[in-house]
Amino acid sequence: MSQPRIIKKYPNRRLYDTEISSYITVEDVRQLILDNEEFEVRDAKSGDDLTRQVLLQIIAEHEQSGEPVLTTPMLAQMIRLYGDSMQGFMGNYLERAMQLFTEQQAQFRQQLGGMLGPTPWTMMNQMAERNMDVWKDMQQQFLRTSGMPTGTSDSAATGKRTDRK
Repeated sequence: MSQPRIIKKYPNRRLYDTEISSYITVEDVRQLILDNEEFEVRDAKSGDDLTRQVLLQIIAEHEQSGEPVLTTPMLAQMIRLYGDSMQGFMGNYLERAMQLFTEQQAQFRQQLGGMLGPTPWTMMNQMAERNMDVWKDMQQQFLRTSGMPTGTSDSAATGKRTDRK
């Protein structure tokens, strides 16, 4: 297994991706997540792991804009669990629930794709192929009725007869 990508976080809150030797934004980190890239965010000075804080920052930013995933009552309940005897189980429970949800979502998308059939591009390609077949058949029939050879469409298109001696 390869080593995770290291991103250094500096005191000025800038993030530096050591793999590409460039500063990146929090949105770039989000894209790494979407691309299933493994990474760690480390404090540039102390080397402390700051990955969770950056992930929580991404969640907080996305919760503020658009439709939130975490409702206020849910967040309040999560806060109540800190210090509770069940706190240790909650992380595993949420992780497994998210994994199950992701698997069911993939299965649903697969089934939905089966019901809806091919993508628009595939459908357009299939229509184009059918149209070409119909066009070729029409060309063949026209050439047969006009007495022209039907061996190759190139000779028919140029008007040259290649099968007569």
